[in-house]
Amino acid sequence: MFLSLDIAASGLQAQQTSVDVISQNLANVSTTGYKRNIPEFRDLLYIDMRRVGATSSDTGTIIPTGTQLGLGVQTAAIHHDLSQGIPASTSGPLDLAISGRGYFQITMPDGSTAYTRDGTFQVSPTGEIVNADGYPLTPNITIPTDATSVSINTSGVVEATIPNQVNPSNLGQIQLATFINPNGLQLMGNNLLSETQASGSPVIGTPGIDGVGNIEQGFLESSNVNPVTEITTLITAQRAYEMNTKVLTASDQMLQTLSQVQ
Repeated sequence: MFLSLDIAASGLQAQQTSVDVISQNLANVSTTGYKRNIPEFRDLLYIDMRRVGATSSDTGTIIPTGTQLGLGVQTAAIHHDLSQGIPASTSGPLDLAISGRGYFQITMPDGSTAYTRDGTFQVSPTGEIVNADGYPLTPNITIPTDATSVSINTSGVVEATIPNQVNPSNLGQIQLATFINPNGLQLMGNNLLSETQASGSPVIGTPGIDGVGNIEQGFLESSNVNPVTEITTLITAQRAYEMNTKVLTASDQMLQTLSQVQ
């Protein structure tokens, strides 16, 4: 009876975690490049009241099933659904979407490199291609002040049209980073991620080669959150939460009954 209180409490906490994750997903339904979070749960330790496989007599007969009581549930992990978000057309010359695997590389103020699927880029006062916070894209690419247009092909080659020049000027090539375990990247906020031991070291590659995704100019990758799926999951979590509260209520009533026994 006392175990039921602790088990139900762990169930409440697990379902609260589910609701927190769903809330985060729905809040970012319009966030560029956002990847849906998915919680994972696992059962806690068990108490062996009668151990399975133990002998039940001097002749060596074996207990076939045993008696085990679980102690509840806990959150094991929150991983990311890395499926491709739908590319949304913007017609912006520096709006870039990755079709396939890979992350843009961003140089942070401390010199470290962060990674992102958010291809909302702009031009800094010095002509560098930067993200919304002014952090430069890596490799660094500078657009001339007199450029009349910028084109970026699927391989990441950046070219600019310069007045009085017949051929477009090659400004450089965007390269993408891939990871053996992208779920191991650390979320930093601001649509940025950082490398960890779990993610492995980045492998830098050319878009469209060796499994690296292509770059699509004039598009942004939408969030892969499906509001209908999230609402359905929310209803399931709410019902599970309600059932665990009923277990708490039933256990409390049983304790009250027991305390009234003279």
